Amino acid sequence: MTNQTILNRSLQSVWHPCTQMKQHETYPLIPIQRGDGVWLYDMEGKRYLDAVSSWWVNLFGHNNLRIKDAIKQQLDMLEHVMLAGFTHEAVVALSEKLAKLTGLGHAFYASDGASATEIALKMSFHFWRNSAKSSKTKFISLQNSYHGETLGALGVTDVAIFKDIYAPLLMQSAQMPSPDFRLAESGENAEAFALRCAVALETYVAAHHDELAALIIEPLVQCAAGMGMYHPVYLARAREICTKYEVHLIADEIAVGFGRTGTMFACEQANMKPDFICLSKGITGGYLPLSVVLTTDHIYQAFYDDSTAKGFLHSHSYTGNPLACSAALATLAILESDNILEKNKQKTAYLKNKLQAFTALPIQYPRHQGLIFAFDVKTNKPQFSKRCYQAAMQQGLLLRPIGNTVYWMPPYTITETEMDFMVDVTIETLKTTI
Repeated sequence: MTNQTILNRSLQSVWHPCTQMKQHETYPLIPIQRGDGVWLYDMEGKRYLDAVSSWWVNLFGHNNLRIKDAIKQQLDMLEHVMLAGFTHEAVVALSEKLAKLTGLGHAFYASDGASATEIALKMSFHFWRNSAKSSKTKFISLQNSYHGETLGALGVTDVAIFKDIYAPLLMQSAQMPSPDFRLAESGENAEAFALRCAVALETYVAAHHDELAALIIEPLVQCAAGMGMYHPVYLARAREICTKYEVHLIADEIAVGFGRTGTMFACEQANMKPDFICLSKGITGGYLPLSVVLTTDHIYQAFYDDSTAKGFLHSHSYTGNPLACSAALATLAILESDNILEKNKQKTAYLKNKLQAFTALPIQYPRHQGLIFAFDVKTNKPQFSKRCYQAAMQQGLLLRPIGNTVYWMPPYTITETEMDFMVDVTIETLKTTI
């Protein structure tokens, strides 16, 4: 089968995500047949380096034998059973491991990041209702935040292109000043700016805490905001403020968890523990859909009651799917046994040094957290992101700029030779598209 054949069939039958379909008249789909390591191969054998980990999910490369074998072994025993009234070994083992890693208790499962956001918001609201503080019904998030595109998640998201059209359907929330260091005043360092934003947060929370259920936050990196990065002191202060005023802190680590920022979870860099943590994307190494929310034993106990109405009655058909849990267990095993976080430090240092090659180009705010690298391109061309994407693909590199922000979030298995290719093609792409 040729690229053109599968492309035409896809256009006739598939509605692709985050896409104005008419644009595919100009920017053709790329039919992918297989993957291996950091590479994706189309129907005609051309390969593309997956510099964005297929929307930030792939940790250990495509066609990873250890994750595949774990799924195959589970498939021979149990493919799925509903988790209402039943349990199974894979979900128990995964929940135990996640509890040990996060310091939080019971795990509630779904299949995607937005659903995890919904669960955390509902749990927080319901906790206060069960605790006889039913006035605490509202949520706050950061400016430029992104927490998913279901209606509840959009209510705490602040990205206009995703949110504005659905505004009449959404709950209202307030957005706090973002500590993204690109927004700092001239001469103000990242830490000072983060502390200034934390003052604004406390001012608002102090005035409204009686009605606030929770603050939801993307720790260290606001990914959809163009990889907006900030100093961990903001997380530490946010934890102190939420504790002081009895407001839950929800850490949305869907994109940044499992080593992306250099530590297993971004919250660790502020030595703080949230009330809820939302996890997805890399949890299965990019193999199967899975998300989870973990929370404190204190919050869990508020639902433990003879009354059914006090229970958390949220449900998903594929909650705790055994195949997805087996992939997640294999992913965690690789992270631990292969000393991945330490190895990633070497790759981070290598890429950081390679960034010096961009100094002759019109870029600003070169930055990184762990193996998430980004910089902003100075250009007035309105179609820059699409042209950059297309030019890079022609040279065998999958980049997906966010506005004028070019970023890399590659699988952890990337080699120095592959990083050289990624950097060199990015430079050549920018020279032709800026």
